[in-house]
Amino acid sequence: MIGGVKWKKKEIYQRQAVATCAYLYDPERGDKKGKIPVGTTFEELPEEWCCPGCGAKKDKFKCLGE
Repeated sequence: MIGGVKWKKKEIYQRQAVATCAYLYDPERGDKKGKIPVGTTFEELPEEWCCPGCGAKKDKFKCLGE
């Protein structure tokens, strides 16, 4: 709390990429095809979610950093 104001920590979104087809999952864009709303982090994606480009499962994605 600074000056009586509570500051909300800004959430940092990390993009994830799959080497198979170079698809980039960006939480700031979501996944329209998979009906994943904007703001959904990679960790929040359902376990059954897969790459809309090549069908790769979540464990095939690598974090690109912040």
